[in-house]
Amino acid sequence: MELFLSISSFEQYDISSNSILAVLLVSLGLVISYFAFKMFEMAYVMRNKKPLYNHLYFRLRKLSPNQQSILKNQFSFYNRLQKKEQRYFEHRVASFIIDKSFIGRENLKIDDEILVLVSATAVMLTFGFRDFYIGLIDKIFIYPDTFFSKVNQAHHKGEFNPKLKALVLSWKDFKLGYAIDDDDLNLGIHEFAHAVHLNSIKERDVSSIIFRDSFKELTTMLSNNESLRKALIASKYFRVYAYTNQFEFLAVLVEYFVETPQEFKSQFPEVYSKVKQMLNFEFAGY
Repeated sequence: MELFLSISSFEQYDISSNSILAVLLVSLGLVISYFAFKMFEMAYVMRNKKPLYNHLYFRLRKLSPNQQSILKNQFSFYNRLQKKEQRYFEHRVASFIIDKSFIGRENLKIDDEILVLVSATAVMLTFGFRDFYIGLIDKIFIYPDTFFSKVNQAHHKGEFNPKLKALVLSWKDFKLGYAIDDDDLNLGIHEFAHAVHLNSIKERDVSSIIFRDSFKELTTMLSNNESLRKALIASKYFRVYAYTNQFEFLAVLVEYFVETPQEFKSQFPEVYSKVKQMLNFEFAGY
């Protein structure tokens, strides 16, 4: 009996050892595969200046019927997408709404229109990204009109505060940005462009790397091409505010890129190409 127990214990120990070894080998194989994939993807990104893939979901979220109606009837960009892209876009809008805290100021009630249109603006700018959440934003404050900013003691239509992870918007001016969709003035696009820009500096995901590197390529191109710089200013196509600093320059470029892409491409194809590369905008006719 003692011999039987000893042999039995040895066999159990041997089986357990083999199981642990098998688990370790599988784990090691997964780790090696993961890093091999990352190396392959990074090589692909460096060569093609875009992610290997953008959309991979186990379950697509849906908006409520009222929210879907707002998206279809009030956000023209959505209607320019293909059917499959529309499903992805809706999923991202629904996910963005869940991820962020929307806070009304001065008795403004946060309703479906605010949730959908503000979220859709963020999703539009990051639709070419794999990670679309813009991690530097936790809270979105909505005022009914212009608001007094304690940051610089002035009235603003919108601002982004990365330290507080807060985006602040005037709802009146946000809506005005979409009232005329080809005047190159869009508060929502402008402020979210700031957030995307600063987020790309902080993060290390594939899309942030592409955005950051592409903007660096653009600034280098402009620094080395005096005639192009002079042509940008002389054309008066971009409003003067664009030349305040590199952050405002980028935000204004994105506004013009979204609202008047054909004119932008016609006048400054090299600059247009870099912005398109930054955002990975391979859809909706861009």
